[in-house]
Amino acid sequence: MTTSSSTAPTPYRLTGISPKAYEHPADRAATAALKQIPFIDVLIKKLFEFGLERSFKQQLLGNGIRLGPNQLPKIHQAYLSCLDTLDMPSVYELYLLQTPQVNAMAFGADRPIIILNSGLASILEEDELKSVLAHEVGHILSEHVLYRTVLALLLNVSLSTLPLPPLGNLPIQAIILVLQEWSRASELSCDRAAALVVRDPRIHCRTLMKLAGGNVEGLNVDAFIQQASQYETWDDYVDRGLRFFGELGTTHPYAVRRVSELTRWIQSGEFDRIIGGNYVRRGQEPPPTAEFERAVDFYAAQFRHLIGETGLGVQQLSRQITDWLRELQRTTAGGAREAQR
Repeated sequence: MTTSSSTAPTPYRLTGISPKAYEHPADRAATAALKQIPFIDVLIKKLFEFGLERSFKQQLLGNGIRLGPNQLPKIHQAYLSCLDTLDMPSVYELYLLQTPQVNAMAFGADRPIIILNSGLASILEEDELKSVLAHEVGHILSEHVLYRTVLALLLNVSLSTLPLPPLGNLPIQAIILVLQEWSRASELSCDRAAALVVRDPRIHCRTLMKLAGGNVEGLNVDAFIQQASQYETWDDYVDRGLRFFGELGTTHPYAVRRVSELTRWIQSGEFDRIIGGNYVRRGQEPPPTAEFERAVDFYAAQFRHLIGETGLGVQQLSRQITDWLRELQRTTAGGAREAQR
């Protein structure tokens, strides 16, 4: 893998960088296709209105430790450096949560926060941890947090405990499958953001290696990158199909695949061009290309297939969401009338 030979000072800032400068084509296409599903955005807004995000967020904040200048200052300073490098408009709160799950996440629609799990922090070196924080900041810059928050809620919150009407025909599983497919594409973009912030793609590859195998002494990142190259060139179509089905039901692609995708991007020269200051700025994003539109069509078909796997079609999914929203409106109106009596 090649790395940039740029002599830009450290720390450095990618002033005004647009997420379109680094986003993976699959991410952009999947996001556009997701927006084509009728009523999905309306459903998401309604779920937020009824307190799902606030309830889950309070559970996180009540059990977590907020990092700052006097609380794990090295990690907090590394986090601030990530925000500065990607020229973020705000500082978002960072929390450490006690859990053995090796993960981190950006959560919250209006005011995002970043959650760092202790299980992840305990196995990573400082530069690897910074790459994780940069990855999560990338999710915020790419405006992934709305859909990612909804997915986290649907996967982790017991909806029956919240002030909602009976879910009835709301097709939760179909929505989860579609959001998981989109989530896997979004991860590829933020691996690129992480590499840009730490300026050495091998650091993020090393991080992904530890996500796959843990913090075992003697792990060789070069051998892992070579494994990723072999994974990419594997030409057995049956095995490739098995990989696809193996990732279904997950929010992240295989770690080896992520390294393969990142390596290919580095080799394309885009990483060096961005580090050198040649990148798309916010407000200067180019119009969609024909290739992009074809990719959107691919993901739209993929989402239709996933919905079909649950025994529904897109039109039936839309009808069920519409029926649930109408039920929600009637319940809300009835509650308001009772309150006025």
